[in-house]
Parts: sequence; structure tokens; C-alpha cells
Amino acid sequence: MSLVLAVDVGGTTIKAEIADESGVVRCSGSVPTPYGAAAFDAVAALGTSLIASCAAAVTSAGVIMPGIVDPVRRIAVYSANIGWSDLEAGLLLDRAWGIPVAVDHDVTCAGWAEWATGAGQGCSDLAFVAIGTGISAALVSGGRLLRGTGSSQPGEFGHVVVRPDGPACGCGARGCVEAVASAASIARAYCAVTGLPAAGALEVELAAAHDSRARKVWDDAVAALADGLAMLTALLPPERIVLGGGLAASGSFLLDPLTVALASRVRVQPVPELVTARHGTRAGLAGAALLARQGGAGTAIT
Repeated sequence: MSLVLAVDVGGTTIKAEIADESGVVRCSGSVPTPYGAAAFDAVAALGTSLIASCAAAVTSAGVIMPGIVDPVRRIAVYSANIGWSDLEAGLLLDRAWGIPVAVDHDVTCAGWAEWATGAGQGCSDLAFVAIGTGISAALVSGGRLLRGTGSSQPGEFGHVVVRPDGPACGCGARGCVEAVASAASIARAYCAVTGLPAAGALEVELAAAHDSRARKVWDDAVAALADGLAMLTALLPPERIVLGGGLAASGSFLLDPLTVALASRVRVQPVPELVTARHGTRAGLAGAALLARQGGAGTAIT
């Protein structure tokens, strides 16, 4: 039975696992994500460690990354959160691991996994929105996963401007959805208004039960996210929106107010169903494994 290495490079953590054809995980590991090109040294080292620990041969790898990715040339074009540009990721990892390495966009592949085997099954028009350190989307229209060409990347939903006078975003604009509603931005906003540290958005969620300042930060994030999703609904429009990433772990605390807020904003198109990802925070790894098995180079999921 052939094994594949799946790697999900996140803005905070690099996660990796080796799985067989049935999806059974043989071994796994994670490390913090360094800033800039050093992140690839960490990816290479983590993958090397897992391959060495596995008794059976690993035949291929799928590596998914945030930002702008060129899957055909296997280049990490740009990531505002991690701080790299024009890195030859595929070539570097080929040399490190000695196996074929497919490279693609993290949210595109996570959305592919949810569409193929998760909460998006059966939908011809779907949006998968990942809310973590950053925010991005994978889009399915007419039963086809939307892809760009070269360095163009459909689904950069996090950089839709919803608050023109809002906080600065890593992309250089102000008031992007990501600058208000990402997990990192929620934590920063809470710290700014209270002077108290918050390691992540889930801490703000817990504080919101007894702290009106935390509740306002959370409500502002939900409103910004609903504004962005209303724009997305007008353009696509999806029959279902699957929420993934770390913030989706908030469950009904996020889903219930967001459902109400989105319904109040959508006028022309049908209001899409809002659900959380079936694969949870493993959606990216599930997509990376699919990518490894189908050869990558942007061809398997067009």
C-alpha cells in the first residue's frame, strides 16, 4: 500500500502527516511556522523526519501553502502573513525528500477536500471559507473548482475591503475582511481595546460571555465577515458556504449570529446555507493528500 506525505503550511503552524490509500495516518507532526524563507527549512526538516520514521516507502508528497501559489511552476509567489516571495518550493522539497512533490494553494486544496469528501459533497455551487491567521476561500461554480492561471489566485476573499477606514492589512490595503475578522485580527483588536493579551480568537470568544468589550470585538468581526460573504453571494452565488479554519471551532457562537447577519444582507440571490467543515482543521491535510495522490501541477483539480 503506497504512502503519501501531506504538509499544510499555515501562518502559525506547519502540520504534516503520512497516510495510506485508505486515509489512515501512519505518523504525524507539527512545528511553529518561522517567518519568511526559513519556513521552507522547517517544512523540509519536518517532512524528512516523518519519512525517516516510517517503515514503508513514501511515494509522493503534497504541500499546500497560503498566499499566491503557482502550482504548475511549483512556486510560492507571495504570502503577506508568512513573508515570502518567489520561492521555488517544489524544487527545494524535491531535493530534500527525493520524491515527487506537488505544490498548491492551501485553501483551494482544503476546499477541494470538503467538496469531494466533506460538508460540500453534492454541491455544484460552493464556497469554502477558511478563517484562521488569515482568511481565504475556495470556490466551486457549476460543478467546477475555480482555478487561476500562473500566479493569479481565485478566492482571495480575505482581501475584499469591507471597512475602507479600518485597520491596516498585511496586503497593504485597509479594512480587508482579513484585517477585521481573522483569528489573529480578533485577538489584536481585543488587546488594543483592553490592554489584555489574547493568544487567539477563541480566548476572545470565551471573554465575550462576561466582557462587553470582547463581545463588541467579536460582533464587529461577525459583521465584517457577513458583509464580505454578502458580496461573495451576489457574485458566485453559492448554495452552501462551508466555514473552516481555526475559527470554525467556535461552532454555533460564530455560525448562529453569522447566519442571521448574512440573511439580513442578501437581497437578490438565495441566502446560502452556512455549515462548518466536516474535516475540521484537517481539511488542508486531507486536500494535500489528495494532491499528492493525483500528481499536482495544477491539473488534478481543474
